Amino acid sequence: SATPSACCCRPITVALASLMLAAAVSTPLSFAGAAAAPLARASAPAMSALPELSKKLNPVLGYWDPLNLAELNFWGAGDDATVGFLRHAEIKHGRVAMAAFVGYCVQSNVHFPWAPFNSIPTNIAPAEQWAQLPEAAKWQIILFVGFLEVYSEHSFILEKYGQKHYMKGGKPGFFPDFDTMVHPVPLNLWDPLKAYKGASAERKADGLLKEVNNGRLAMIGIMGFCAEARVPGAVPALSNIAHYAGDPMAPFAANFHLPGFAS
Repeated sequence: SATPSACCCRPITVALASLMLAAAVSTPLSFAGAAAAPLARASAPAMSALPELSKKLNPVLGYWDPLNLAELNFWGAGDDATVGFLRHAEIKHGRVAMAAFVGYCVQSNVHFPWAPFNSIPTNIAPAEQWAQLPEAAKWQIILFVGFLEVYSEHSFILEKYGQKHYMKGGKPGFFPDFDTMVHPVPLNLWDPLKAYKGASAERKADGLLKEVNNGRLAMIGIMGFCAEARVPGAVPALSNIAHYAGDPMAPFAANFHLPGFAS
């Protein structure tokens, strides 16, 4: 095992962390802040529910949408579809961020002895470990994530569980089980231990609120790791983590770099 100061992150956490910038698009929708002006088109049911939902998430600060994302009518699909898209995006990015944050912490202290991980030094930053993985290994991870996206978005799968797409009146954050797979899968991504099996609607709603809030904090946390690793001193509290000279936002292209930073 590596020492606690050594950063050796599981490759998938770095790939997922690279996706966290997308959260900036979705998070402002319901991220709590100063009180906002009345909604311009509050007739849509999903939009009407946003202030109440935001109060439940953060009773002190309430609803805040400074970019008016909820009113942009994405792809001309209507306000309810737009709100469904943004809510699902925030929940999804929060889940990815929580997995990435935990993975970053665990892999900073654990070194896997199996190939191809055993050929990678243990005292390097997570992004550097990702950079040293074979390209084929990276594509396996990316293609698996792509499969999960298609599986969770396809109407054929959703209808088997009595659900609709989140932009068509479905539940934001819903992820189908793997029960429809050709071969049995022992665990599901959502509630793998069946802790919420048979839970009341109230308990599930309360669990979703906690998940959203935890996801918001995790998004800040994983971006803090990436910022400190790339720019030493950016997050003083994380000054003991390993640094990375490359660009964590360019997991595949070596010729793409943050403006103002050398390659």
